[in-house]
Amino acid sequence: MALPLMPKATAVWLIENTSLAFDQIADFCGLHPLEVQAIADEDTSTHMVGLDPIASGQLSLEEIHRCEEDPSLRLSIRPAVTADSVLGKKNSRYTPVSKRQDRPDAIAWLLKYYPEMSETKICRLLGTTKPMIRSIKTRSHWNSANIKPRSPAQLGLCTQAELDHAVEELPKAKF
Repeated sequence: MALPLMPKATAVWLIENTSLAFDQIADFCGLHPLEVQAIADEDTSTHMVGLDPIASGQLSLEEIHRCEEDPSLRLSIRPAVTADSVLGKKNSRYTPVSKRQDRPDAIAWLLKYYPEMSETKICRLLGTTKPMIRSIKTRSHWNSANIKPRSPAQLGLCTQAELDHAVEELPKAKF
């Protein structure tokens, strides 16, 4: 379960501005109910400024009112709104620094054994760029003299299952 940003400050605000039960606040903020009671009794967090979960987009006013009416209900945090979640972008593949020098070898292997594989598919499979693929294809890469085609699965740049899946999607060669 996702916790709110700055859980204790959020608990301070919820105690001061709502009539939610301590159990509800504790459950939402990931705190123990006795810790929430100590905050309410001003035994702890006496100088802490509360963080408004409505202004920060973590809760809606309707959600607070719904849970104030029924103490058995639990608050649910809103999913974070990011540019990627709005635009529907996917995360790019991360290649560890130790494996990056192997990427040109993997690209050369794919170009040698699967020349019909599109640049886009190679980019997606290995987490590389089209200019990098073109430089290896045209042998204008700065290190082209030392590039030796090696399987990307054996180099650890992708799994064998991902490689097999990419190869299966290739158009069948006509004989």
